[in-house]
This record gives sequence, C-alpha cells and structure tokens, in this order.
Amino acid sequence: MDIWTAMKAHYLTPLFQPKSVAVIGASETPESVGSRVFRNLLDAPFKGRIYGVNLRHPTVYGERVYARLRDLPEREIDLAVIATAARTLPQLLRECGEHGVKTALVLSRDFVAVDSHNRALLNEAMQEAQRYGLRVLGPNLLGLMRPDIGLIAANYQGRVKPGNLALLSQSSSVASAVLDWAEAHEVGFSNVVSLGAAADVNFGEILDYLSQDSRTHGILLYLEDVGEARGFMSALRAAARTKPVVTLKVGRYAEPGVSSTAARTHSERLIGRDDAFDAAMRRAGVLRVSTMVQMSIAARMLAANYRVRGRRLAVISNGYGVGRMAVDRARELQVELPRLDPATIARLDAVLPPIGSHDNPVDILGDAPPDRFVAATEACLADPQIDGVMVLLTPQAGTDDLLTAERMITLRDQTDKLLLLVWLGDKKIALSRKRLDRAKMAYFTAPEHAVEAFASLAAYAHIQLLSLQTPGPLASRDAPDVAAARAAIRRALDAGRATLDARETMTVLEAFHIPFAASQTVRTVDEAVAAAVKLGLPVALKIDADGVLHKSEVEGVLLDLHTLDAVAAAATQLLVESAKRGLNLQGLVVQKMHSRRHGRELMIGAARDAVFGPLILFGAGGEAVELFDDVAVTLPPLNDVIAHSLIRRSKIARALGPYRNHPAANMEAVKEVLLRLSEMVCELPELQEIDLNPVVVDEHGAVAVDAGMTVAPLPAKFRRYSHMAIHPYPSHLVREGQLRDGLAYTLRPIRPEDAEMEQRFVREELSEQSRFNRFMGTVKQLTKPLLVRLTQLDYAREMALIAVAGEQMLGVARFSVNPDFDSCEFAIAIGDRWQGRGLGNQLMNALFEAARGMELTTMEGDILASNSPMLGLMKKLGFDIRPHPDDPQLKWVVKRL
Repeated sequence: MDIWTAMKAHYLTPLFQPKSVAVIGASETPESVGSRVFRNLLDAPFKGRIYGVNLRHPTVYGERVYARLRDLPEREIDLAVIATAARTLPQLLRECGEHGVKTALVLSRDFVAVDSHNRALLNEAMQEAQRYGLRVLGPNLLGLMRPDIGLIAANYQGRVKPGNLALLSQSSSVASAVLDWAEAHEVGFSNVVSLGAAADVNFGEILDYLSQDSRTHGILLYLEDVGEARGFMSALRAAARTKPVVTLKVGRYAEPGVSSTAARTHSERLIGRDDAFDAAMRRAGVLRVSTMVQMSIAARMLAANYRVRGRRLAVISNGYGVGRMAVDRARELQVELPRLDPATIARLDAVLPPIGSHDNPVDILGDAPPDRFVAATEACLADPQIDGVMVLLTPQAGTDDLLTAERMITLRDQTDKLLLLVWLGDKKIALSRKRLDRAKMAYFTAPEHAVEAFASLAAYAHIQLLSLQTPGPLASRDAPDVAAARAAIRRALDAGRATLDARETMTVLEAFHIPFAASQTVRTVDEAVAAAVKLGLPVALKIDADGVLHKSEVEGVLLDLHTLDAVAAAATQLLVESAKRGLNLQGLVVQKMHSRRHGRELMIGAARDAVFGPLILFGAGGEAVELFDDVAVTLPPLNDVIAHSLIRRSKIARALGPYRNHPAANMEAVKEVLLRLSEMVCELPELQEIDLNPVVVDEHGAVAVDAGMTVAPLPAKFRRYSHMAIHPYPSHLVREGQLRDGLAYTLRPIRPEDAEMEQRFVREELSEQSRFNRFMGTVKQLTKPLLVRLTQLDYAREMALIAVAGEQMLGVARFSVNPDFDSCEFAIAIGDRWQGRGLGNQLMNALFEAARGMELTTMEGDILASNSPMLGLMKKLGFDIRPHPDDPQLKWVVKRL
C-alpha cells in the first residue's frame, strides 16, 4: 500500500483491473458456474485477454481453451477465476503460483457447508497461495465485476451498467438483489464485489482499493459481521474521508434467548449489540441506513454530489395532505422545520393567494401554475433560516407538471442549496419524471423518501465533521499519573480480583483528575465514626466488597447519616449484614453526602465491546439508570467536539439546560469528565468496564458520587493501543529538537488541521527539483484527495512526523505499513532552506523509533537514482541500496529495524 505518491498502483490492481483473465473450469454445461462466467466475459466483452481452461474440451463457446494453466501462451496472468469443485482448489492454487498468476477469484460453491473436511481443504489451499504470494478472493461468493472494462467475473445473469458506485457485500443474495434493482433504475457501478468466506483478501483491503479508485465516487456496503475491527475501521475511515460510504447492516437486535444478565456494570448492560457498530460508523464518517430503499436513495444522492449544510428544511406543496405527510416524517427523523424569516413570509404574501399557509410548510393551493411554484421556491431558497427546500407537486386542474419541472431544473442550477422534488402520481406526470431523470434532479415519488434523503444528507454532514476529529492530548495542564493508576490495577490483578476495591478505584480516578465526592475507606466502627468527624456530617456509608459493583442491590448503602450515633449504628449494621451474606468485605467507605440543589444525576461509563473495544457511554443516572435506558455511545478517543455530540444525542441533554428555577448545568465540567474517562480507557487497556453513577452536575461543576471498575490481564504480545478500534493521537512521539545552527523546532505526528501548512510546504518550501524527487513527477501543489490522505492518518498503520517552527513546516518523514504488517514503505521531504542542517537525520531516526514501536522489522523505499543527496543520507543511516527490480531510474533502499 502506498499513500505517499499518487502514481503507484494498488497491490490489488491485478484483481480489479486485470489485463488477462484465465477461467479455470470454463464450460458449456447449462447452469454451471464455469459456463456463466465465461459467457459473461465474452458477452461484456472483457477488454483484455481471456483464456479458458478445461481438461476435456478444446473449445468452449467457439473459443479455443487449454487443458492446463501451463499450456497458456502467456505467463503471469493477472487473474485466475476458479469455477471448479472445492476438492481441486489446493492443486489449482499451486498451479497458479507456479505459472505466475497474481490473483485468484474462487467461485467454488461447495465450501458453503463448513465442516472439518472443508476447513482443512481451505487451509491447505491458502497455504499454497501464501507460498507463492498469490492473493485470493473468496470462496463462496457471487463474484467480481468491473463493468467499464467488461470484467463480469461472476455467477450472475443480468446487465450491469458502468457507473460511479461501488457495491461491496458479504451476501451474494443481497448483491444480486441490488444489481437487479439497479438494472431497473439505470444505476451503474464502478465495482461490484461479493466477499464470500474472505479466506484471504478481506473487507479492509477491498475498501483500501476502492478509496483510491478514481472510478468510484461512492461506496455501498452490506454487512452481516465485522470480524477484526482495527483493520476494518482503518480502511473504512480512509475510504470515507475521500468519498461517501453508505452501509446497511443486519443483526441489529440480539438473538432470541441471548441475555445480558451476566453483565456486571450498568455500562455493559446498557450497550446493545448494535450500539457499538452504530458508534463505529459515526466515527468513521459512514452513513448508516436501515433499509435497502434508504441505501439506494442515500447512495444516489451522495454519489451525485448532493450535499446539505444543516437540518433545516422548508416544505412547499400544492396540497395540504401531502405537505403534512412530509412534515410528519420530518418530525419523526428530527429534521428541523423552522419558521420562515419575516421577510420571506412578506415575500410569499405578495405572490401567493391569501388563503393557505405562508409559513413552513407553505401551501400554494392545488391549482398552482408553474409561476406560483417558482415564486414560492425562490423565496424559500433565499431564506437564511433554510438549508434545503422540498417541493411537492400533485397533478390537479391548473397545474403544469412538465413546465414546472423545467422551471425547477433551471432553479437548481441557480442555487447552492439543496432542492428536492416530489412528483406524486403516475400516468399524468410520467413525461415530466423522465425529464427530471435526464436532468439528474433529486426527485422522488413519495414525500417520506424525500425527507429520508434530506435527513441522510444532514446526518452525513455531521458525521463527516466527527470523522475528521483526531483527539490529541488534553489541553489541561494536569497530566494524568498513569503509573499510579497502573499500580492500583496491578494490585487487584495480582490478588486475582476482577474488580477494583474502593481505594484502588479512587486512586485511578484521582490519577486522571476526575472529581469524586470526599471519601475515606475504613475497616471498623470506630474508624467510621472518626472518618465522619473528619469529613463532616451528614455522610453516607457503603460496603466495599469483592465483586460487588452495585452496592444497593445487596443493601450495602445507607444515606443521610446526620449524627455520629447514626454512623456507628449504620457501620455495625453493614458489617453484620455483609457477614450474613457471605460477602468478602474489604471494608466500608465513608462519604460526605453530596447534595446540590440544582444537581442532575448522570451516568458516565465505559464498557468493552467484543469487536470494537472500549466504548464511552453517557446518559441519565441514578438507581433507575437501566429502567430509563437513556444512553448515547461513542468510540474513544474523544475531544471537545465528539464529547459535545455524545451529550447532545442523549435524552438527559435537554435537562442540562436552564429550566424552571434550575440554571444551566456546567457543560464544560461534564465534557471534562468525559475527556478524562476517554484518556483513562486509552491509557489503561486492562480496564474492562467503568461506572461513574451517579455523576452529579449543577451550575458549579460535576462530581462522581459512586464508581465501579472491572479489569482483566492483558493478552500476550499486547501492543500499545491495540485494544482500540481507533488509534489515539500518538502524543508520546512529540518532542523538541534543534538544527545544527541552533534553530529550535517541534517534532510531532501530523494532524488533519495541518493540511494548509502541508500545502504551503509543498508549494513554497520545495523547489521544482525537490518536488520531482519527492513525488517523482511534476507536482506544483497537492490535490485535495492527496492532501486528505497525507494529513488524515490512521496511526495504527501509517505515520507522518513533521518538524515545525511556529507555523512553518521544515520537513516531513512518513511511512505506511505494508500488507504483511511486518514492513513499511517510507518517504521524506526537507524544505530547500533547511537542507544540510541535520534535519533529515533527526526525522528519520524518529521515524525508525515510531516503526519499531509498531513492531515493524523492515523499512523500504524508492528513491530516484539521480537524487544523490538523499541516497547519501540513506547510506549514512544504514540502508542497503539496491537496484530497483522494476525501474532502472530508481534505487530500492532497505533497512532492517
């Protein structure tokens, strides 16, 4: 994988854009896979070389075929399509490897039954493929299609039109259904991939390719399960940064009979099996839909580059009923229907009949001629309170649907706001619908679908904002005492406990500066009384017992103790009751009663999802937290923007503002707790579940009143942040440096907000020769897609370290992890003014350290043979300089780390 130059082909290019294809199992047997695939390639026709392989027949469909791969007139075939029985796969992949085949597509159907024999057979086949470096897609899949080059290598019967949408599906049946729908609606595809069993090439790798494919403007994704989250999220985020991705996932609800009663914390109990996936898609910048109709609508809108800046919609209709249909669906989807600006209403009053609504929704009456439609639409498009306008037309006496459509097409070209049309009916408006189709207008046949499209676009704009967030270290000066927190966790694990006791919990909270109600742990009645005197009455008493996170469930909490006698009696009661219940009591917690007049109770927590790792939760707190089921979920790491979005999605968010005699809660304090909790789960991978419930917040601040934490040992060979689906900003790589002449600079990983600085660096700090050396071409400035790829990194598989002095970038060194996840490819550029001052050496040594931290063993790169200064630096740094295997104008440099 190479994301540092725009010219190098993706390693899956032979699979998606083969120049030569061999169909192994090509035949004329009716309904056979080999027959259909070979016929599809001939009929498309495929714009490359096709070879059929068949042991028994010299010709298939009039085309010469060959008995074996070794008989082909060409070596190094790009793609072999295998359409034979599963038992033949190991031998065929061995033959593919020996013949130099680069990729293979396995359509064999009889791997569907997963048993020990098939597993062993598939393992043997994959070992053969790995032996030769042969990449395999499948088995058990519909196939692979690239319509623009006639590559219809699929067991599919139907027409697939070229277009700019890619379809990636885990289900062959769903892919077939989407293709059938697309044929009826004249929707085309750049690529269609049915993933099948994914024995080798996986979702992440295909998404990697699609994100770089110039033919693909939007991606449709159908999912049933995710598998390994880190690679999937990494590729998904990369794809969604450059083009819209719409996903439909089944399995939103738990299987019948699956219970969450085994969950230990409120945080774990409150997370549904679908919440984590939802949160992951939101952070990746991917639009999730719930039906195939919504997926098709959203994909067409996004791929056609329709966008909207907000959620404020104006509705115009020539009928009250259809207008109300749109309004009802908008309210269900929380699409805003704001009142129009007074100036807009005055403008409508001047051009519309006096009867009917002149506010949102606007009723222009059933007999509205084209001029009335246009006047109302122009007024609403000009309204500063409106982000998009929906126009609904029903064919009635006085309307002219065709002329109105023509006028709307003209209006669309005169505004930068979204204009949605709903033409209701069928026979009477058929001609105008065809006209709207030809003009590629955003038009619909039902008001509900139009509202859903608008809501999808609005949601997409918001999640794109979230996806660009790369949280760095907290701005607060108080760095966490990670060592103290880890020592507390280690004590619990060494003692064989899965829950932290009260003292350990408070140590962790204090280490990460999370405010906690004043508390003291005690063991005896006398110590409890002394603690109450020290803390001040009234106090609460709580048990501290192994494995007990919800103390109220075992009657282990007594509140509002206003006298020392009450404290003594309560302590005695808790000690006696704990002994009766057989609890392994560590002691008691005496806590100052925390009572705030305007306090709201929140639940802030974290839980571990089996696929996506840690999740942060926010919602209403207190004893009834699970009853009200108010929880919003996101993936860490968090920053201010993500924390604010998380709070806003909860039901309790409305109660945090001012109401009745309650002043607004201190939102900054709430966000600070969330940010600290995010920092905690990032840096303490042993933490499994965290409950801060309740967290009491008022106008003065936020304080956690109770807390519980569970932990687990780390797996063998644990790598930093490998427990997370989204790699945090690697702040441990930030350091100060100095050039030979004394100029001080900061060396740090790049961030999205550095895009403009990177652009200036390439445009102003690199000479034409330096740009040619760096990009191996005539590059004056970076294109937007390339700039995004260079600055919006997934730190789990790529790194870019920049040297910055003030707002000036001096140089950058970067690497991208190769598909083997053992080696990486690097690139470096130093501004002309800063060359010869030691910066290249310092940047590369920092890059070595970052690569070693990811447990990479080899760094390699391509350098122009004419770039003597860079080759000199490479030799000094210990690189082995070799002839390039593919290009004599390049040198291949390799260093063992």
